[in-house]
Parts: sequence; structure tokens; C-alpha cells
Amino acid sequence: QVRLEESGGRLVQPGGSLRLSCEASGLTFSTYSMGWFRQAPGKERQRVAAMLSDGSSTYYLHSVVGRFTISRDHAKNAVYLQMNSLKSEDTAVYFCAAWMPPRLAGAPEYWGQGTPVTVSS
Repeated sequence: QVRLEESGGRLVQPGGSLRLSCEASGLTFSTYSMGWFRQAPGKERQRVAAMLSDGSSTYYLHSVVGRFTISRDHAKNAVYLQMNSLKSEDTAVYFCAAWMPPRLAGAPEYWGQGTPVTVSS
């Protein structure tokens, strides 16, 4: 059974930083593309960042370029999202996702349950 478990979401002030983690189990992590989506209240879920299994290609939502960084650790079967210079519009539930290679877009094969991020003073 595939499981993606997110952690790290919390309340943070504007301008602050946060690192989200996602631990994967039940799949061959090193072969899957991994990424992060977010969904704000009343809005559609949007792809925020994604990375191919070997890290050779990445995607970032335009509004997070230069502020967010995706990375992965194959030894820990984990993917991370480092978020800096956070803004109120980054407030959302953040979801970890996994795609069969070589995809980085479209409906993922697997989703996590989500971790909430609130950016507010």
C-alpha cells in the first residue's frame, strides 16, 4: 500500500520560512516523479513544484519561483519543499504527490492527506 505522509505545516508570519516534508512508503521512490500541490479555501488545487526522479527536471508555479525549492532524499524516501519569503497568498493545504515517470504534470498516481500552512500576522 502506497503512503505519502506530509508534515511541517503550521502558522507562520509573512516573510517567514517553512520546510514541508513528505515521507513515501510502498513504492519504489527512486523511480517516481514527486511534487507538491496546494489548495486554498474556495480555490482549485494547483501544482506548486515537481521534480523528476533523477532531479534532472523541475517545475515551479510562477508565483513561487525564487522563493520555494523542491528537493528529494532517496536514502530517506522523502521529498521536501523549502518555502521562503512566505506571503498570505501562500496560505493553503499542501499535498504531496507522486507520478509515474516521466510525468511531472496531470493527475498524480498517489496523493498525501495534506498539511495546512497558514501565513498570517
